[in-house]
Amino acid sequence: MNESTSALTASFLQQAVELHQQGRLQPAQALYRQVLELEPRQFDALHLLGVIARQQGDAQTAIALISQAIEVDGAQAKAHCNLGVALLDAGRADEALASHERAIALQENYAMAWSNRGNALLRLGRLDEALLSYQRALAIQPSYAEAHCNRAIVLQDQGRYLDALSAAEDALRIKDRYADAWFARGNALYCLRILPEAIESFDRAIHLRPQWAEAYNGQGAVLQRLGIFDAALDSYDQALALKPDYALAHYARGNTLRSMQRNEEAVAAYRAALAHGDNPETIAFALASVGAGETPAVLPQEYVRSLFDQYANHFDQHLVEVLDYQTPSYLDGLIRRTIAADTLENSLDTLDLGCGTGLCGPYLRAYSRSLAGIDLSQQMLDKAAERGLYDTLACADLVSYLSSHDGDCDLAVAADVFVYIGDLAPVFAAVHRALRDGGHFCFSVEAGEGADYTLRPSNRYAHTQQYIERLAAATGFRVKAAEPLTARQENGAPTAALAVMLQKPWGQV
Repeated sequence: MNESTSALTASFLQQAVELHQQGRLQPAQALYRQVLELEPRQFDALHLLGVIARQQGDAQTAIALISQAIEVDGAQAKAHCNLGVALLDAGRADEALASHERAIALQENYAMAWSNRGNALLRLGRLDEALLSYQRALAIQPSYAEAHCNRAIVLQDQGRYLDALSAAEDALRIKDRYADAWFARGNALYCLRILPEAIESFDRAIHLRPQWAEAYNGQGAVLQRLGIFDAALDSYDQALALKPDYALAHYARGNTLRSMQRNEEAVAAYRAALAHGDNPETIAFALASVGAGETPAVLPQEYVRSLFDQYANHFDQHLVEVLDYQTPSYLDGLIRRTIAADTLENSLDTLDLGCGTGLCGPYLRAYSRSLAGIDLSQQMLDKAAERGLYDTLACADLVSYLSSHDGDCDLAVAADVFVYIGDLAPVFAAVHRALRDGGHFCFSVEAGEGADYTLRPSNRYAHTQQYIERLAAATGFRVKAAEPLTARQENGAPTAALAVMLQKPWGQV
């Protein structure tokens, strides 16, 4: 290449970089291409043309161009970092992680590479490692708002909502006009049930990024929780106007319409959610709850797990202080009335099925030699562990967990658990196998009428006493007691329930 060509290349490249920095992507792109016509293996032009392709949403072209630049000069950390970002855009998280790690190997104090490495780890579900990567980025560059915000997202996914709120606010102290951080703050506040402030955060996110469907959906969720249903519907409609195939917004809109008793419209919204890829099991039970489908035998595990992961931080306060929840104490009284005192004194091997945060634990510990808690929600189990009452805690489906127990338990308790299971036959059979002869099974159900079990608009099952008694007999249990109780206050009205005590007779296999 002669001297005049080299000078022309340098001039074009300088102009292109200036235009690129000003956000004038198309003229910058044209000049980078002119550079490559003069010098096809010019590293900066290949690299930065790839960066523009990624900014324009063309991840595949970005990957191709930046990879060509790295073939020219593989020692440039920034190119490996930008390649990693494009690979993550393309859904190639493992390769993105490797690219960021190559960037870090070349430049150990590269804060952006550490933060982007965290993004790849987050996409791979390796949350603890992602947090460490963001923390490393912040140790290098404490004022890195994006790393604070990304850290908030991981903490949110881990159910550490107070920490997530703090991280989002750290980002906003550095960069106030940061839509992603306002959105992260809104999500954390929603999960902490600090609802008016959550609305303000989603509003700020929308103001900064008016075409953001997810922020409108978050705003709708808060308004729905506050019972401001018309406004919630408007938010969901805004989300769907921006993103018509947004299944979550269709589903949430259906829930709002159901709360307004506009069931036909709710059915249409649920079917739209299904058409756009929502979980068929979730939609099946949603339709059943408004009388538009066959009642499923059990609620989807992911629905129950997600519900209680979000609920864990304020579960006890809401149940006891808001809903006047008395079921654990009532079941304790039933156990003491129906099991011989000398049996209780000998201490029992006890299973707390669906233990949640451990509200039954203080009662059961008094007469348990060993006490195991089982629940689908790890975040509920983390709260139960804080009580220090359980010998073991397992995150598992009840039937799967019980399959590993064969005649080695004395007492199984399920307080307010079967509201999430319609067909109780598999659970009854599994508990029967797990109990020793003479063992007891104590539980509550919401009291139903008509069919054996029905799914109510609250997304909770109710069971008839006749069904319980018939199923107990078929399984081989003896009914020792079936007593009415008020399970909770719901919307100011008592919820009728049954407290039941079954026994596995002596001499059964």
